[in-house]
Amino acid sequence: MYLTRADVAFEASITVQRVGTSHTKTDLLRVMRGMLRLLRRRQIMARAGTLHDAFIEELRDTYDAERQLTKALPKLAKAAATPALKEAFETHLEETQGHVERLEQVFASLEEKVRGKHCDGIAGIIEEGKTIMEEEFDDSTMDACLIAAGQRAEHYEMAAYGTLVAWAQAMGHEEAADLLQQNLDEEKAADKKLSSLAEGGINQTAADIAHPSDEEADLVGAGASRTAKGKAAKPSSRR
Repeated sequence: MYLTRADVAFEASITVQRVGTSHTKTDLLRVMRGMLRLLRRRQIMARAGTLHDAFIEELRDTYDAERQLTKALPKLAKAAATPALKEAFETHLEETQGHVERLEQVFASLEEKVRGKHCDGIAGIIEEGKTIMEEEFDDSTMDACLIAAGQRAEHYEMAAYGTLVAWAQAMGHEEAADLLQQNLDEEKAADKKLSSLAEGGINQTAADIAHPSDEEADLVGAGASRTAKGKAAKPSSRR
């Protein structure tokens, strides 16, 4: 129920009538002040959310996402066969731990309680990554898939941090914007590193295994043919 000042005055007068005519003007004013306080509380509760509210919600969502990733990245590193890829995941784990600390500084700069809000988006991406690691792929294909899983997470975070930086700047939260920008820059660098590893040989090696060149196919075919002939010739050599 939304009360107006007229409603407050009416309720106050009714209240005084109920308690008796012996009450003074001071009693009436005391009742009206109490009703006005109630009005203000209800108005605050009923107000529409602002960009600041949306910013804090997004911040809590991102904080939870980073914490989830501190548990997922070690598993990606363990599953990687290529040393450079393993190192990239381990390095980004250290950066992600730093991201959590920076986000806590952002909360402090805004005088907000450090609290996460479960991030369903990153949870789904992590679950997809777990499914990939359960597949029986050759090493190069597994590494290519791990890169894809890692970049899904990076792109999600880049979108989140891009929004947070823009909102922080628009509202004049300069310290928060600077801290968030540092996280965004590291996410972009991690994504670029994964792309360079994929394009630097991992993807092509996996592709060559999946689709050998004609020359390689001929060599494989010739080898199979020689093996078959050898097996066919063995019985006659024993006669």
